[in-house]
Amino acid sequence: MTIANRLRHFIDGKGIPYDTVAHHRTSTSRQAAIAAHVPGSIMAKSVVVHHELGYALAVVPSTHRIELGKLQDVMDKRLGLASEDEVVSLFDDCDIGAVPPIGAAYDVPVILDESLRDAADVYFEGGDHKTLVHVSGKDFRNLTTGARQARFSHPAF
Repeated sequence: MTIANRLRHFIDGKGIPYDTVAHHRTSTSRQAAIAAHVPGSIMAKSVVVHHELGYALAVVPSTHRIELGKLQDVMDKRLGLASEDEVVSLFDDCDIGAVPPIGAAYDVPVILDESLRDAADVYFEGGDHKTLVHVSGKDFRNLTTGARQARFSHPAF
């Protein structure tokens, strides 16, 4: 698989240049970063959360963990992790666990952790477990225009 169709159409529609990085199949974004020889601090990891009004995509570096309590405070909503069925219904052209952080392509609002704000380059899952998408930091910020930014994660190790 290459990158998910909705993601590709969205990026192409914005006229943003990107390249892809193939790697062996992995289970986590952290493993994907390692397999693709990409620093985990610039590998954007997506976590789908649900709340009483719908869903949101929380995006952090693969080296970080979401602090759900902080995220709830920032969003002023009670949150939970979306189930696999919910993720499949929202991101129907992506494999579970390989959700790209570009929520606008899927009509899902994004909240972006501040730790990715100044990255010169960003990598992220393309919709399968074998392809990363690479864009400049400026283009990533363009792709996530309108995303709320806050600090809601901490380094995982």
